[in-house]
Amino acid sequence: MGHFYVWHWKRWKRWIAVMLFSMCAATFLWFGQGGSFSVFLNQTPAALAKGNKSEKAAALTFNISWGEKRADDILDKLKEKNVQATFFISGEWAERHPDTVKRILDEKHELGMMGYSYKSYLEQEIDEVRADLNKAKETFAKLNLENITLLRPPNGHFNKEIIKLAEDMGFTVVHWSLNPNDWKNPGTDVLIDEVMSKTSNGDIVLLHASDSARQTADALNTILPGLKNKGLRLIVISEMIRQAEAKSALVD
Repeated sequence: MGHFYVWHWKRWKRWIAVMLFSMCAATFLWFGQGGSFSVFLNQTPAALAKGNKSEKAAALTFNISWGEKRADDILDKLKEKNVQATFFISGEWAERHPDTVKRILDEKHELGMMGYSYKSYLEQEIDEVRADLNKAKETFAKLNLENITLLRPPNGHFNKEIIKLAEDMGFTVVHWSLNPNDWKNPGTDVLIDEVMSKTSNGDIVLLHASDSARQTADALNTILPGLKNKGLRLIVISEMIRQAEAKSALVD
């Protein structure tokens, strides 16, 4: 019996070693060298959540779905510090504020969309999501904005089916890697500390230019020069995508 037990255990150790080696090899091939995904790898639906960690660059993104008081203040700060950012706006908001949309583009910022109606896509059937995206495309076309390819689903809610639909419609889904929850107005100093202490190479920072974010513009007075002093270039999302080894967040 003792002899049989030893032989059996060795066989299992050999099997486990083979399995571990196979898993490691598969992981290496999947994630690529350096632990980075490529945004251009489409083996599974993926959303861009972080840029190349070897690049000393980060992207500031601003969501706008309602209100008209905060966007101009934030645009003023960005202009003052000579920083370009990416704005994600809903079609419904764009219809109501075409002058602000024009200013965003005139000042060389990048524009992405959040569909038409700001309602979670996970609470809708896939045909409803498709209809919302088509309505958004029609709305932006009426504003002479026909080449918007960046999509941030409302509330950041999505799954593989939604990303597949977005890809089929010509969109790249953009998430984020750092969310300081500025819409909760935790205090300007708290907001500054959160962004300054946590932003690093390749981060996509989620901020808001809707009326709920009352402290964001003031925080930018410190955040914008502070990130530059950390050695980070502040870039738009399309530049992050163009980087050779952009890191994508896979959706389970």
